[in-house]
Amino acid sequence: MPSVVSVGPDDLIDHEGPVPPYRQLAAILAARIERGDWQPDRAIPSENQLVGTYGIARTTVRRAVALLVEQGLIYVVPQRGMFVRRR
Repeated sequence: MPSVVSVGPDDLIDHEGPVPPYRQLAAILAARIERGDWQPDRAIPSENQLVGTYGIARTTVRRAVALLVEQGLIYVVPQRGMFVRRR
């Protein structure tokens, strides 16, 4: 079961800022992966959880996920979820 997303002051999306929300979300999730909040081959929160937690659109979450996949930090298993990639 994916871990719950807790939002701290450094994990807030600035909807009015110069950085697009999908890039902000990707940076937040990448930082959590880097500090070990989620272990390799373990699921990260679902799209629905991220949408609800951060108050952003599903397409924004999908763009952030695509960026993290491109960066090699996560991989997606259809019908199963998003998982932290082993280094």
